[in-house]
Amino acid sequence: MDPADIVERIKEDASLPKATMTKIIKEMLPPDVRVARDAQDLIIECCVEFINLISSESNEVCSREERKTIAPEHVLKALQVLGFGEYIEEVYTAYEQHKLETTDSMRSGVGRPSNGAAMTEEEALAAQQRMFAEARARMNGGASVPKQTDPEPEPSLNS
Repeated sequence: MDPADIVERIKEDASLPKATMTKIIKEMLPPDVRVARDAQDLIIECCVEFINLISSESNEVCSREERKTIAPEHVLKALQVLGFGEYIEEVYTAYEQHKLETTDSMRSGVGRPSNGAAMTEEEALAAQQRMFAEARARMNGGASVPKQTDPEPEPSLNS
């Protein structure tokens, strides 16, 4: 197989979930603004290219430090190198919040199966809506969204 074919195949495989991206795009705009399908597709392609660019530069930073695993600090350095330094503080804040939420959810058992049952569709939808609201708040000037309390985890059979 020709290397150009491999690159093209990888590009075709590298995509973002269209429904999720469309929802994010629409939530960032005033309700009376419509976005043409071609414009949505273009925004999604830009996001994919941005991810590729950041990933590639993060890998370069990581390689220069003779590391084999890209760490968050490599991504932040890549943002700086690529001229996105003005976003580093906001990106770092979002990363720290993600770490806290991940740690909290792991401690409380949210997101982990209990009694062999995964998160219900309603719980997943509520969590997704909360994350969208938090992202919207960060994008709209850093206003915070009140954190919803997570439902109590189901008791384990072993307790």
